[in-house]
Amino acid sequence: MAGSEASCVLGIDLGTTSVKAALLVGTGRGHVVAASCSRETQAQASSLEAGPQGMEQNVQRIITALNECLAALPQQQLQRVSHIGISGQMHGIVFWKRDQGCRWTECGTSPTFEPEEVSRLVTWQDGRCSPAFLASLPPPQSHISLATGFGCATVYWYLKNSPDFLKCYDAAGTIHDYVVAMLCDLKKPLMSIQNAASWGYFNAKTKSWNTDVLKKSGFPLHLLPEVGDPGSIAGRTICAWHGIPKGTEVGIALGDFQCSVYSCLTERTDAVLNISTSAQLTISMPPGFQPPETPDPSSAVTYFPYFNGDYLAVAASLNGGNVLATFVDMVSQWMEELGLQVQDSAIYAKIIKAALAQDDSKLSIRPTIFGERHVPEQLASVTSIAVSELSLGHVTRALCRGVVENLCSMLPVQRLMETGVSRILGSGSALARNEVLRQEVERIFPFPVVYGKDVDAAVGAAMVMFHRK
Repeated sequence: MAGSEASCVLGIDLGTTSVKAALLVGTGRGHVVAASCSRETQAQASSLEAGPQGMEQNVQRIITALNECLAALPQQQLQRVSHIGISGQMHGIVFWKRDQGCRWTECGTSPTFEPEEVSRLVTWQDGRCSPAFLASLPPPQSHISLATGFGCATVYWYLKNSPDFLKCYDAAGTIHDYVVAMLCDLKKPLMSIQNAASWGYFNAKTKSWNTDVLKKSGFPLHLLPEVGDPGSIAGRTICAWHGIPKGTEVGIALGDFQCSVYSCLTERTDAVLNISTSAQLTISMPPGFQPPETPDPSSAVTYFPYFNGDYLAVAASLNGGNVLATFVDMVSQWMEELGLQVQDSAIYAKIIKAALAQDDSKLSIRPTIFGERHVPEQLASVTSIAVSELSLGHVTRALCRGVVENLCSMLPVQRLMETGVSRILGSGSALARNEVLRQEVERIFPFPVVYGKDVDAAVGAAMVMFHRK
């Protein structure tokens, strides 16, 4: 194997539905992925406080999936890890007690940690903050509009609806900030600019929280993490975790989206189209670009802090692979009500096959069942329904096209051309497994589309640390 005696860099991504890990080793021409592993988290949990609008995850299950992932990687290579890069789902928030966040235990031949005094993770998909509630909050001094599912908005919701909940904890962060804090025994959580911007009430230009605004409204400032630059070191491991040496450098936790882009974007003339649980279309902004001081709440494009002071222009849709998963779930439920049972995986395969047999569909589906951050009240709709368009193939084809058209409407082809885009890099689990989606991407965008690059947030997180070595 290439670089068998070389040191390795471990990349971890704590995603919405799965945990991924990748080991990178250096070669004469850069790096290669020596080993990787993925585990479903199955962490979704019902919300006691927020009801059906709440979207929460069980942190214990996420860490269990992480431990299973690392246990499946080659032990010899883990013992040679010199740096760890960690990314994860942005916007969300988890609370914990600083001195009781986890318990280190012996597991096989090496220690691992288990969550202790930790809340559930309130994810980016959480819908408890209504537009009326968000409008009642003080305006942020930030270039990013506040939305439900953002960490600071969730804290405000607890302040109003369940203030005693907040009294149980004295630290907070994203799920990946939590993991970094536990690995390095950080007394105060440390958060990258990427994750801080995703929480709201953060000024990316001054790299500081809107403490004056927050303090006046009674926000618990002690829950805000310290902030550092993406790519910097947060600390060192306090134990020999899964065989990884004690004292290994751990990078500050990064945004999964930025790491996915980092893993594949090599030219500023490339646009990255990612369709996984959600969907994003992104382009690089020129060096020196600064976003507007205040956001346009009706704009579909957000400027995400990237690396080295650069920004990405991002159309971040809440509707991606989750739309197709919901459609499959609907079909499954209908069949169950008719007394039939079919595995979801079998339904998915059959609807894709049916859609491939239909080159076109006159059905028009707006797929926004989860709304969009810039138009949260806009839900899904179906128009141009004709008798000839009712087959499973027609509906699936129209649904796939709708997902791509919705993204394209947020960051139009004209804007891509104006910024010099000459190629699209297609990535994401939904795009990888769905040929119909790929066909619709190629039909809608007038650029060459390249698939098959190893686009992966875990790989991207490892690459960031690899380039530090």
